[in-house]
Amino acid sequence: DDKASMDFKNALRIKAFTKGSFIIKEEMICRHFYFIQQGLIKLYSFKQDKEFIQKFFVEDMVYTEPNSYLNQRPTLYMAIALEDTVTYTISKNDIDNLCLKHHSIERLFSKIYQQAMLEMMDRISEMMEEDACARYHKFTKERHYLLQRISLGELAGYIGITQGSLSRIRAQ
Repeated sequence: DDKASMDFKNALRIKAFTKGSFIIKEEMICRHFYFIQQGLIKLYSFKQDKEFIQKFFVEDMVYTEPNSYLNQRPTLYMAIALEDTVTYTISKNDIDNLCLKHHSIERLFSKIYQQAMLEMMDRISEMMEEDACARYHKFTKERHYLLQRISLGELAGYIGITQGSLSRIRAQ
């Protein structure tokens, strides 16, 4: 629908983040969706001074912190630009209004939420059911394009192990 497409495009804003800048910090409320045009975002949290990386978002991916966004409550996560990052951003208010006005946009966001839920369930299963070695091999197979863009410490944080353990796995 051309009208829906035009309304959606008109609601988008370009927002750039320099490397190292936060998209969202712990205790903030997430009020936007970010369509990543260029760059790399890391979604993570800390527990007892240990970094836990939930996900990396790259070009052509959509980022929001769903729990905070949907409930409009402070997040437990942080999202940081690991590279200079350019996004198309749309506010929750604009999305809500567009969804009321256009069924096609409501369907689009429904699909985005469904995809996010499936990815979250896959991530939970991966962390619970696979050992660190299997998680490392899965990452290098499915996300090999990230290996040149993230540090070994970040890879270890994603897999859920120490950098020393990662070195041992890589040596095998």
